[in-house]
Amino acid sequence: MNYGKCLIIAEAGVNHNGRLDLAIRLCDEAKKAGADVVKFQTWKTEALLTRHVEQADYQSRNTGRTESQFDMIKKLELSYDDFRTIRRHCDEIGILFASTADEPESLDFLIELGIPFIKVGSGDIGNISFLRYIGSKGLPVILSTGMSTLADVDISINALRQGGAADITLMHCTTSYPCPPQDVNLNAMLTLRNAFRLPAGYSDHTVGRDVAVAAVALGAVAIEKHFTLDRGMEGPDHAASTSPADFAELAKAVRRIELSMGTGIKEPTDTERDIAKVVTKRIVARTAIMPGEAFTDSNVCVKRNDAGIPARYWDAVLGRTSDRSYLPDEGIVI
Repeated sequence: MNYGKCLIIAEAGVNHNGRLDLAIRLCDEAKKAGADVVKFQTWKTEALLTRHVEQADYQSRNTGRTESQFDMIKKLELSYDDFRTIRRHCDEIGILFASTADEPESLDFLIELGIPFIKVGSGDIGNISFLRYIGSKGLPVILSTGMSTLADVDISINALRQGGAADITLMHCTTSYPCPPQDVNLNAMLTLRNAFRLPAGYSDHTVGRDVAVAAVALGAVAIEKHFTLDRGMEGPDHAASTSPADFAELAKAVRRIELSMGTGIKEPTDTERDIAKVVTKRIVARTAIMPGEAFTDSNVCVKRNDAGIPARYWDAVLGRTSDRSYLPDEGIVI
């Protein structure tokens, strides 16, 4: 998957709180903030989890409730018709729509809806049967790798390839909301890229934008960050998400970093070439020099000058014989 730039994904996730109107607003704000993609999560609750699973600690902490994860997730579920409306709206405003399918039925629906890639959440690392099914769809795959080891990722990549996936991007992330800096382990993104020779990006759960920007400087091909209309809203993910204003600053920073990375060729810019004309040290006459006189460190020196041989040729000049006369401070030419 190559979009020619770092793909900026606004992870709307479940921050619509189960309301279509908030989902639409999330799309609008993501577009304004400079995201390339607004991504949701699509599931049928009964196919996703059993009724007895407790909430994760961060979920109960952020919601202040002790209800089961099933009951919480059910309240956040959007219908397929809702997603059809969201997709149409994304097309109208010019932002890519994507969503993570958490089970096969929802994946089939999203394929029919026309997603540009399949995003696999960290919870499906090692889910071999589902990963093979995902691979069979023939779309680019973005695989998040939270809560996993390198061996877990290897198993998951193999399953995707067994299904037929040929275009896989890995996303390093730490499944912690929010993620403290000491748990980021950003160098693991490079480990993933080097170990599997696949493009790698970063799914950011830290507070602020520093780590995401650093990931881009390290070569992340995609950046994903949770996105909310208001971090103070009720719900499991709002507190660890980014506001529209902060996301906009992140997007601008990502594009600046991309621009600053350049080609990797070490050569002067046009601006530097102009400046070099007047600041480069050159070999000039220290004293008056007559034709036939040898250049020595007594009669030549190095100064800023707009004419003359650059100072790096000092050894090549000393000992040569002048074929003309020079006045003091006149640039030496040979």
